[in-house]
Amino acid sequence: MAEHRSMQRAALLDAARTLLSQGGTEALTFPALAERTGLARSSVYEYFRSRAAVVEELCEADFPVWAAEVSAAMAAADGPRARIEAYVRSQLELVGDRRHRAVVAISARELDAGAREKIRAAHGGLVALIVDALGEAGHPQPRLAAMLLQGVVDAAVRRIELGAEEPQVVAEAAVGMALRGITG
Repeated sequence: MAEHRSMQRAALLDAARTLLSQGGTEALTFPALAERTGLARSSVYEYFRSRAAVVEELCEADFPVWAAEVSAAMAAADGPRARIEAYVRSQLELVGDRRHRAVVAISARELDAGAREKIRAAHGGLVALIVDALGEAGHPQPRLAAMLLQGVVDAAVRRIELGAEEPQVVAEAAVGMALRGITG
């Protein structure tokens, strides 16, 4: 029974990722989750109390994987400047990933305080990955620089999501700002 519930929960989360990445916030409804998973709508409520609860669980599942991918890219880089570049590029490469698109699709104002705090903590863990590289690159305030650098990455993500420029153009601009603007 526990294994069946675990499989159903995983199927609901996967359906939520798909709905959010394809149709945004409006697409994530309990009837749509039920339809995609073959469950009765009332059964969906047995797993999640709200859309915010679905998104909170997606963040808990997907942020650590995302951070591990960024961390692995940084670990494979040689030297602080290369790690900074890997930090930026790896995040921008994840923009098309369903896990990322699902998290971006829901706005923070629709989430309860607990969900927003978990997202903030997850982002804080991501930002913490770059602090040492910024310090090694000579920045006198690496924590502040890490927060500002994540702001550059977040803005680049939004530009890629908008489709206003080619993703590679946005990535090059963001990396340039990181390496020249933040590290001097």
